[in-house]
Amino acid sequence: MILLLGGTSETAAMATLLAETGYKVLVSTATDIALDVGQHPAISRRTGPLDGEQMAALIRSAGVQAIVDATHPYAVNVKAIAQRASREAGVPYFALLRPTAVRPDDSVHLASTHEEAAAKACAFGRPILLTTGSRHLVPYVREARRTGCLLFVRVLPEPASLEACRDAGIPPEAMVTARGPFSVAENGAAIRQHRIGVLVTKDSGAEGGVPAKLEAASAEGCQVVVVARPQVAPPNCFPTPKDLLAALGQAVRP
Repeated sequence: MILLLGGTSETAAMATLLAETGYKVLVSTATDIALDVGQHPAISRRTGPLDGEQMAALIRSAGVQAIVDATHPYAVNVKAIAQRASREAGVPYFALLRPTAVRPDDSVHLASTHEEAAAKACAFGRPILLTTGSRHLVPYVREARRTGCLLFVRVLPEPASLEACRDAGIPPEAMVTARGPFSVAENGAAIRQHRIGVLVTKDSGAEGGVPAKLEAASAEGCQVVVVARPQVAPPNCFPTPKDLLAALGQAVRP
């Protein structure tokens, strides 16, 4: 059994590739939102967050032979828990890590934290479109209030996302609910509709729609603030499912 930590757009492709190779796959996601995990009969799914003890127990009870981490590049806590559980259980760990989508010559403003990104975004004094998800909203709300900047937040149309926005003090009219990734045209339309002057994003890779955001922002004369990726990459990380599968096959036979 392979424990596949998922939740991203690569989950289905990774799960299907593993199953078609001959592995049984248990896809684990922190939430129960609608997600394609593949249709192969060797694929099963569980939902709910796991702490270290719970993941270790799952490894034992399910007979997990390896962990494949296909979580978001910014899911630092989950990755740390998975790496620790793999060491304690004596099973190998492999990570699927999207290549960066921000090039050295892109005209963006990099920030190492959300607090820094909020300060940089509000320094322009123009309406802001926050596209980093429903977590870490408070620094942006606090800085927008302090500086008097308009803040719009694009989040998933899920109850948990909307609740997070309400808890952070974001009014309904400032919530842009939609499911991405978004095209250049869709990003451009959102920028024009709300007269956005600053777009804030993570470097979530091409799969996260970052190139389309950058292109739309450039076309609309919009500044871009990027929350940089964690500096420490996980061990045994690979850019594509096929690369990861090749390494996994050396450690665990189908």
